[in-house]
Amino acid sequence: MASHAPIGVFDSGVGGLSVLREIRSRLPGESLLYLADSGHVPYGEKTQAFIRERCQVIARFLLERGAKALVVACNTATAAGIVELRERYPNLPLVGMEPAVKPAARATRSGVVGVLATTGTLQSAKFAALLDRFASDVRVVTQPCPGLVECIEAGALDGAHTRKLLESFVAPLLEAGCDTLILGCTHYPFIKPLLREMLPADISLIDTGEAVARRLEALLAEKGLRRPGAGGVEFWSSGDPQRLEKVLPALWGEAAEVSFFSG
Repeated sequence: MASHAPIGVFDSGVGGLSVLREIRSRLPGESLLYLADSGHVPYGEKTQAFIRERCQVIARFLLERGAKALVVACNTATAAGIVELRERYPNLPLVGMEPAVKPAARATRSGVVGVLATTGTLQSAKFAALLDRFASDVRVVTQPCPGLVECIEAGALDGAHTRKLLESFVAPLLEAGCDTLILGCTHYPFIKPLLREMLPADISLIDTGEAVARRLEALLAEKGLRRPGAGGVEFWSSGDPQRLEKVLPALWGEAAEVSFFSG
């Protein structure tokens, strides 16, 4: 495995771009491969078996493209599929996502933490284990957000429908006294500006993109795989490539060509 090889990153759709931005900021020399499995978005309502199979299919594709490390930039996919990926590729630097329960439990002043996430993440054994391990001294109020991922996939980050949907999800968390909100899906950082408009100024928003980038950096350094210089990015989508191309300027910060992934 060579240091100049790329890093593979994947998500159910465009949400992982929030993680990709953090990786690019922290590791500007690395070449990146990003695959949006938009033909099967959202993962949150899919079965565990289906998601595990998608993780395997996508991982094989990225490794065939020469990836030296993989980032599962999706909370639901991590919960469902990362154990099997680690078993199949024991020597591969592999980083997943998990809701930021530990830092949120430390940050809360009221003792009440809210979680915005997909149904799949909230129902996973991995999330239950996080609560048991890190949130025994705080109250955690969970809120599934059906339909929100689809809004973000369409690039509707501040439209009337997105706002109405988000308000309905946030209201019960505020009523419960939450002063800290975990963004438990990689799509959700893209609606931080909208959230800030509807939340009191003292509410903390916590996601894990930066922590994932730090962990990836440490793993690459440990294995002598850091790449100096400036790297490029390649994009694929299992949905309509033009749809991803349309939202890339807003979500990634620049335009790029997207290839179709038929896997």
